[in-house]
Amino acid sequence: MKLLIALPFVLLFSTALLADNPVIQNLYSADPAPMVYGDKVYLYTSHDDDVTENNFFTMRDWLCYSSSDMVNWTDHGIVASLKMFNWINVNNGGWAPQCIERDGKFYLYVPIQGKGIGVLVADSPTGPFKDPINKALVFKSWDDIDPTAFVDSDGQAYLYWGNPGLWYVKLNENMTSYSGNIETIQFTDQSFGKRSGAADAKRPCTYEEGPWFYKRNNLYYMIFAGGPLPEHIGYSTSSGPTGPWTYKGIIMTSQQGFAFTNHAGVCDFKDNSYIFYHNQKLSNSGYKRSVCVEQFTYGNDGSIPSITATQNGPNQIGSLNPYDTIQAETICWGQGVETEVCSDGGMNVGNIENGDYIKVKGVDFGAGADSFEAKVASNTSGGKIELRLGSATGTLVGTCGVEGTGGWQNWTTKTCDVYGATGKHDLYLKFTGGSGSLFNFDWWRFKEPYVGVEKSVKSGALKGNEIKVYADKKSVTLKSGSFASNNNMKVELYDFSGKMVCTLFQGKTKQHDLSFNLPAIRSGTYLVKILAGSEAFTKTINIQ
Repeated sequence: MKLLIALPFVLLFSTALLADNPVIQNLYSADPAPMVYGDKVYLYTSHDDDVTENNFFTMRDWLCYSSSDMVNWTDHGIVASLKMFNWINVNNGGWAPQCIERDGKFYLYVPIQGKGIGVLVADSPTGPFKDPINKALVFKSWDDIDPTAFVDSDGQAYLYWGNPGLWYVKLNENMTSYSGNIETIQFTDQSFGKRSGAADAKRPCTYEEGPWFYKRNNLYYMIFAGGPLPEHIGYSTSSGPTGPWTYKGIIMTSQQGFAFTNHAGVCDFKDNSYIFYHNQKLSNSGYKRSVCVEQFTYGNDGSIPSITATQNGPNQIGSLNPYDTIQAETICWGQGVETEVCSDGGMNVGNIENGDYIKVKGVDFGAGADSFEAKVASNTSGGKIELRLGSATGTLVGTCGVEGTGGWQNWTTKTCDVYGATGKHDLYLKFTGGSGSLFNFDWWRFKEPYVGVEKSVKSGALKGNEIKVYADKKSVTLKSGSFASNNNMKVELYDFSGKMVCTLFQGKTKQHDLSFNLPAIRSGTYLVKILAGSEAFTKTINIQ
């Protein structure tokens, strides 16, 4: 969908350089369902196809993303599809999902338009999911859509759903069956708000669809999409899991750029509260929607304030560590890029063309990065990854060349030096090259100098030079803008007791990098001593 989002991006966000909403740009996503598990928020969504058929929702599968900071989202791809249900024979109608965890299992509840609500189970938040019952969990009519599940503190689980009505069942402990009857929630103005406009016997109050059920501080919440169209987000609360419900008002009105539908999901994560919703800002079509998120604060009485949709979204929690291995499909904002299944597992970024880029927000380089490496593949002549700070045209701190590897999934690792990457910045991985697809991109990471960067030497033969000393597996490397070529230089290696192990180098050199392989050396802490003219200094290193 490279061409589909490029123009709306320019029109809608060119004046908002910090815009991070919608949070997913390479696909159309809707009906967000967040699940907090461990140190991450997992975000499940429905998927609006690029091509709308019969001027109606065209939806065949469900997506999953995750984030540990609420601004950079990792794409886990399609985790479930209509094809997983052998008891149906349809190719459309995969609507709003929700996934919850119980006893180490993950239960994904999904509506299949006109066929009921199905359930899938997995041992991981990202699957693989399987159908454990080979039939609909509940099915009574076409109204069986938008499931929301919750396990109460006493162990009883509930499943609510419905449009235009609202129904629930008590799930059994196995989460794939229920006991008792399907119960109907009775609508009144007091329970779900007085509806404006013409009278509608099927919709006597503001409740329309898209329930989201949860408990917080002993208060039960029912978030829902309210009518008439275009939908807003409202909520009701109760002291018990099955009511009676009391209408509390509108959370989010329909705003500029919104679709005629909406669907909310709410979660608390790392002492903050968030509401997810969808709009149509990337497409200007109500059948091609995009998920967004906002941060909010509950009132002392548990009330939810009126929330305005923003382009910037929530604040980042912490920062991203560039010295970890970061999946290329971890993205705050992507322009032009797409994702696909990787032959080595997980996903990779693909269909990269000249001028495309990935923004990763809040990258903390600390005292400074020394080098960059990326796992890439190309069936053409490749291209380059420009490392820029602040914007796609910001400060260039490194350029990593990518050559052809003989196949789009024939992976290799490329490296480049990095200069000037210190502190916290938004990192832009900008892709340049010829025409057509350049290369695929699996992961990246920066490397710190193992020891650090020496201050510029102010006197002697090395005056004005900045030297980096670092160690890798059985090797030591020195880097400098230029060593003193007119002076003899000696590089010595000592163990930590001060005993000299060997002389690594002696003589003159015009090289910028000096590397020494030490295959027989024991792992441990050593001292590197550099002497040139009257200048000498030492650095501690750890050889692995």
